[in-house]
Amino acid sequence: MYVSGGNDEHIIGRRIGGALRDDCRKTQSNAGIMSVFDILITYQSAFANGLLTTFQLALMIWLIGLTGGSLLGSIGARWKIFVGIPSRVISFTLSGVPILVFLFWLHYPLQQLLGVVIDPFITAALTLSIINVFAVADVIRGVLLDFPSQYIIAGKVCGMTSSQILVHIQLPIVLRQTVPVLLMIQVNMLQATLFASLISVNEIFRVAQQINSHIYKPVEVYTALGLLFLAICLPLNGLALWLKAKFTRDFSER
Repeated sequence: MYVSGGNDEHIIGRRIGGALRDDCRKTQSNAGIMSVFDILITYQSAFANGLLTTFQLALMIWLIGLTGGSLLGSIGARWKIFVGIPSRVISFTLSGVPILVFLFWLHYPLQQLLGVVIDPFITAALTLSIINVFAVADVIRGVLLDFPSQYIIAGKVCGMTSSQILVHIQLPIVLRQTVPVLLMIQVNMLQATLFASLISVNEIFRVAQQINSHIYKPVEVYTALGLLFLAICLPLNGLALWLKAKFTRDFSER
C-alpha cells in the first residue's frame, strides 16, 4: 500500500536537481574562489525551491499544530481528568524522545509494521505536527487554568453575557499570554524541518547538501544556509521577545 501526498515533492525534486546542474555548469570553473554571497546568488534558484518546500512543510505544521493544539488545550482545561491528564502524559513522554528518533521511528518501523509506504513529506509533517500540537496544548491549557476567576465574576457583576466575557475579557488576556510563547514554538518548528532532509525531503538543508556535493565548499555553503535562517528566524524571535516583555503578565492566583 502506498500513501502519497501527491507528485509535488517529485516535481520539486526534479526542479531542484535541474537548477543545480545548470548552476554547476555555469560556475564550475569559478568554484575555487566562490564566497558565501557568490553561492547565494549563483544557486538562488535551488535555494528558492528548497525554501519553498521548507515553508510548505512549516505551514502545514503550523496550521495543524495551532488549530489542534488550541482545541486540545481548551478541552484539556475543561475536562482535566479525561483529557488534560492524558494530554500532559503524552506531552511529557514526547519531551523525552529526540525529534530525530521520533521521525525515524514513524518513517521506518511504524510503516513496516503497518505495511505502508508514506511520502516522506507527509511523514515529516505528521511527526512535527504531533509535537507541535502537544506543545501548543500545554501552553493553552496552562494559561486557561491560571486565568483569574475574579475577572469572570467582575464581568458577570457588570451584567455581561458569557459570550461578551469571552470576547472582551478572556480572549484578549489569553492572546496576550500565549502569542509570544506560541510564536517562539513555531520558530522552533520551522528550524526542526531541517530533520526532514534525513528522510529525503528536498527542503533547504538537503538542497544545501546537494550544492555542497557539487562544489565542495562546506564552510561557505553552510554559512549561507545559516544566514538564510538568521534572516528568517531572528526577526521572529525578536518579535516574540518584544511581545512577551510588553504584553505578558502573571495573572496566576497562586
